[in-house]
Amino acid sequence: MLKFIKHHMSSITDIEIFPLISFLIFFSVFVGFIIYVITMRKSTAEECANIPINDEPNQ
Repeated sequence: MLKFIKHHMSSITDIEIFPLISFLIFFSVFVGFIIYVITMRKSTAEECANIPINDEPNQ
């Protein structure tokens, strides 16, 4: 089964670009999330931290 997949993938032209594209998408989302967390207001962070122990819904 693996030989079939390996042979099939090697026959596709320009397939070596897909891992690079996947990495760039992942890295962009990761960096964006880190920037979001760093620039988050302290009140928002505290509210998110208290979600698991908060029994009443937000109003």
